[in-house]
Amino acid sequence: MRARSKIVSSLEGVYAEAFKTAEEAGDQDRMDALDFGFQRDQVMLEVMLDVRDELAGGRGDESGREREPSLLDKARAVRKFTKLVPR
Repeated sequence: MRARSKIVSSLEGVYAEAFKTAEEAGDQDRMDALDFGFQRDQVMLEVMLDVRDELAGGRGDESGREREPSLLDKARAVRKFTKLVPR
């Protein structure tokens, strides 16, 4: 599984390159769109990585070793992650 920092770094690199190209062309509208797109994509990516981390978090067995979470464990994790709690 790729590290969170590597994934976020890749996203930043893609946007930085596109932003530099738009900046060199003097295209303010494109720079604004890229800035908004980067912020939107970064939030969505963080949410997806949080879900991935939640699904990957297994519980240890009796010997203390980590075990692969079952499909039911994963479904429960998704339900817990997405459950709306009244405030």
